[in-house]
Amino acid sequence: MSNWQELERQYFLRTFDRVPITIVRGQGVKVWDDTGREYFDFVGGWACASLGHCHPVLIEAVTDQVKTLVQTSNAFYTVPQLQLAELLIKNSCLDRIFYANSGAEVVEGAIKLARRYGKLKLNGAYEVITALNSFHGRTLATTAATGQPKFQEPYLPMPVGFKSVAFNDIEAIKSATTAATCAVMLEPVQGEGGVNIPDNKYLAQVRAWCDEKGILLILDEVQTGVGRLGTLFGYEQFGAEPDIMTLAKGLGGGVPIGAFLAKERASAFVPGDHGSTFGGNPLVCAAGYAVVKFIIENNIPGNARKVGAYFLSGLQDLKRKFSFIRDVRGRGLLLAVEFDKDIGQTALRACLDGGLLVNRVKPNALRFMPPLNITSGDVDAALSILNKALAAIGG
Repeated sequence: MSNWQELERQYFLRTFDRVPITIVRGQGVKVWDDTGREYFDFVGGWACASLGHCHPVLIEAVTDQVKTLVQTSNAFYTVPQLQLAELLIKNSCLDRIFYANSGAEVVEGAIKLARRYGKLKLNGAYEVITALNSFHGRTLATTAATGQPKFQEPYLPMPVGFKSVAFNDIEAIKSATTAATCAVMLEPVQGEGGVNIPDNKYLAQVRAWCDEKGILLILDEVQTGVGRLGTLFGYEQFGAEPDIMTLAKGLGGGVPIGAFLAKERASAFVPGDHGSTFGGNPLVCAAGYAVVKFIIENNIPGNARKVGAYFLSGLQDLKRKFSFIRDVRGRGLLLAVEFDKDIGQTALRACLDGGLLVNRVKPNALRFMPPLNITSGDVDAALSILNKALAAIGG
């Protein structure tokens, strides 16, 4: 059967509101659907395709590893797992690592680690302060941590232990902190919330407050890490080292892998406290090692910073041209355009018709998460399509 979209309607739980194309192939920043039509992919596998589609370094790593060893168990040592661990720790401010399979899993693990720390070091403190408009995952605990009621309402009552306060407001965090608080968890830039960028001093203020109170700072870098903001990790731009950091999405270049890293003082787990069957298996770690090594050695974060600034400038030109664009914002290659009315879906479909894949992150906003190794020429092509799409809808 070749009517793939009908098969999806027949078999899938109704959880995805899919864009009506069936992608069958990708190369670099481009993908092709089952009719042979070509698109510029500025969704990038939801910020996972760090090096674009089918990058040679990822193909070689996965091909070699799948012929050698795919899965064992964390009861044994494996080489790719340790190679990636050393690479990440030597290039970050953290000391210890744990692997899982997704962003939600590593955020859940980070929460467990913070609670374990609170139990051992903070008289049983267990609450985690998060931010409104945040997004931390789809498990029950990470949904409870997410500061967006629309994700929580279908599943009430939520697990206890989370408070969400205004983002970019240190006083709100201070007011929410009690003897029950074990950690503050924030995204350096809120991706799913609409690409919300805090003041440069905000995270440093939060870091100082956590130090004063003896609580942990968790930075959820599932979307912002591995070069996305223009540095290897987002925290490097804000002067605030985390006690715990979560990574996923771009870590494997599209292969599903997540990790949370911790400073020594926050490493409260003992054997048996946490685990994962597939987490950190040789196949995904070989992919992660190859991708991260390439990103570091070829200064891919520098390209994201340079090309991202060029892209942001082009979006600002569009804002001056189209009065219905309320705001453009971004850092590195995580950017958004916000409209003054709810035309996000119309703009998405107009871009699709022009051969550009984008994400409607909010009813009135589009988000762009292209591969980190794109060129200014790729940006010019995307801006040209976006310009035509916006001109066609006319606000």
